[in-house]
Amino acid sequence: MRKLAVIAGFGGINPAGRSSAHHAFRRIVLDELSADQQQQTLNSLAQLMNLPHNGDDGWRQQILNGTLIRGWDNVGWDANAVPFHQPFTDESGTPCWRLGHKRLAVQSAGQIPKGFDPAAQYPSHHHPRGLQLAVYAASDALGQLGMDWERIRNHLRPDQIAVYAGSAMGQLDGDGHGGMTQSALLGKRTSSKQCALGLSEMPADFVNAYVLGNIGATGSMVGACATFLYNLKVALDDIQSGRRRLVMVGNSESPLTPEIVEGYSAMTALVTEQKLRELDGLNAGQTPDFRRASRPFGYNGGFTIAESGQFFVLCDDELALELGLTIYGAVGDVYVHADGYKKSISNPGVGNYLTMGKAMGEARRWLGEDALKNGSFVHAHGSSTPANRTTESHIFSELAQAFGIKRWPVTAAKAHLGHSIAAASADQLVLTLGTWAHGIIPGITTTSEIAGDVHQTGLDILLQHKPVNGANLPLAFINAKGFGGNNASGFMISPQQVHKLLAHKAGSQGWKDYLARNEFIRLNAQEYDSRVTRGEHKPRYIFGDGVLEPGDLSISDSEIRVKGWEESVRL
Repeated sequence: MRKLAVIAGFGGINPAGRSSAHHAFRRIVLDELSADQQQQTLNSLAQLMNLPHNGDDGWRQQILNGTLIRGWDNVGWDANAVPFHQPFTDESGTPCWRLGHKRLAVQSAGQIPKGFDPAAQYPSHHHPRGLQLAVYAASDALGQLGMDWERIRNHLRPDQIAVYAGSAMGQLDGDGHGGMTQSALLGKRTSSKQCALGLSEMPADFVNAYVLGNIGATGSMVGACATFLYNLKVALDDIQSGRRRLVMVGNSESPLTPEIVEGYSAMTALVTEQKLRELDGLNAGQTPDFRRASRPFGYNGGFTIAESGQFFVLCDDELALELGLTIYGAVGDVYVHADGYKKSISNPGVGNYLTMGKAMGEARRWLGEDALKNGSFVHAHGSSTPANRTTESHIFSELAQAFGIKRWPVTAAKAHLGHSIAAASADQLVLTLGTWAHGIIPGITTTSEIAGDVHQTGLDILLQHKPVNGANLPLAFINAKGFGGNNASGFMISPQQVHKLLAHKAGSQGWKDYLARNEFIRLNAQEYDSRVTRGEHKPRYIFGDGVLEPGDLSISDSEIRVKGWEESVRL
């Protein structure tokens, strides 16, 4: 059997809360959960939001109001009074500018929970917000892993580890490239950090330098809104080839600055407050329901921009069995295709038909006809634009008919979380893992009806949460479309299905031994979750300790030994 790239840990932060222990997933499907599960997730959110754990109705409503897509409330700037330089001509005819203020046309976004400040979680001196999210997310993934990182890394050679992560936009707030480019206009000095910290691959660099102490492979493959799947593809190829045994892969994007919002708005890509009023038949001055700003496959008017940081720990199946790591699922394969010649850089093209078709064909070869036809579902890109609802639904409908699928369940995470650009497909994967853990496919509950121009033949576009049996749902497809013709689709395999495959591979006694080792890992992960919920855990951030110098290397013509690592790098 080929090497499987299994998901052994995951973590992060998005508008639904903390990803580990499926808390972000639970927030989205909260009303479908048991009373105990609801309380656990509300307690987790209360800790993030710095709210007392009193448990009354007002407390609960405050948590609900301060999560998911909503009006601006957690960004540190006023969307009703954004400063700008207004041009005018003085009495002598000289062009001048004076300071003015304006209200953004876009009044909603997918913001991390209100009251949560990633900068307060660790010594984050002058770090752009996107990198703060990356540190938190990578640390959360390690906690969910359930095993001390030093123990894991000493089980491996340094060059068997990799980190692939980044951001599509880079870091464009004041501590990154945004502050660097604005400094002269604002009369400020450019700092020594802004240029370096604004680079798009910096989330990977921060995880290497301050979270893992990784000296193995690193990098970032950027593909606009498909960036996470691009990085996941690189990680998968590394593991299947045997080049790496463990890869931390993820993305962190924090594009909630007035300038970026205005940029996407100028493209008419974002849904404005006025457009929401028109969709709902409201009069001028009436406040729309910002919670329902993102409406994939419904009557909509643009996407809702969001922030998110998500990381996943992937390893080969043999390492998972050796260490007893929990298996949350596996990555089957990921496909990437461009669109060819284009009329517009932002228009969808044909590449996504190829990526989805390949993913479906390979998934069928892996798990069989019945798994594809009756045991799979789709996490659509579902950006909530008029163009996306017609083009993406056509792709799914045409392929469903070609493969003989009658009612293919389709959902879209952006209905609840918004569009976090590079991290968008990572949000989709988080919710996919939640479905397998809790037996619920989150519905597109923000959409009251499917738009008339949406293709539905062969599809079951879910407008309500759908209970499912995870054992009968071995396959999930994740789809991403990006500006410039960046298309990616991947298929994921459920933990239940992976267990069947690995139990056969390991044999009866080998599988029993794995399950015994895994009990300890699960207990550690549960204890980590409890500590975070109690506010007794801080992100892993190591600055200035364990810094390696050339004298820490022992070099021969067959290996390089590195101080602090039990295994060497073989030459």
